[in-house]
Amino acid sequence: MSHLGAQCPRLARAYTQTGRLPLRRRPDGFEQLLSAIVSQQVSVASASAIWGRMTTAGLTTRPQIVAASDDDLRAVGLSRQKIRYTRALCDAGINYAALRNAPNEEVIATLIQVPGIGTWTAEIYSMFSLGRADVFAPGDLALQEAVRILYDLPDRPNERALRQMAEQWNPWRSVAARLLWAYYRLTKDREGIR
Repeated sequence: MSHLGAQCPRLARAYTQTGRLPLRRRPDGFEQLLSAIVSQQVSVASASAIWGRMTTAGLTTRPQIVAASDDDLRAVGLSRQKIRYTRALCDAGINYAALRNAPNEEVIATLIQVPGIGTWTAEIYSMFSLGRADVFAPGDLALQEAVRILYDLPDRPNERALRQMAEQWNPWRSVAARLLWAYYRLTKDREGIR
């Protein structure tokens, strides 16, 4: 954070407002990717509620999902599309241990081969589950909104513009993202990511 703050006064100002950033480190593996799929295209509150029902029903591991019927998955709140993505994740045969040491580009390329896992999900997994310091998720609406507010922009930057902007935060783009999510939470009084 000291590197980013020295590089950009606006990030430094945001950090004085947010204070210490939560690490939010998570384990890697199937369950975390499943959680990311559940979180796609829904609010943080909705994703948390669905994940809570899945946990209660014992539907968070690959063997549990394989053994479950589509009706079981629908009952906990998964849409038809997310059921398809969940099944695709079960069938993907991802070597999670190998991803730990793979370059960022390889991690993302591997994960986006699975239907339902796009670049955003792969980037979030790389940041939170693999602990990568230099990954950014410019397609994230909370990050776009936080940048709009912090940099006094008239509109949210689109994914391409934010990806380009984030280049200046290399090699600490994940730290910049964590700061921007914390800033979003502070300014909007709601979580930007589960």
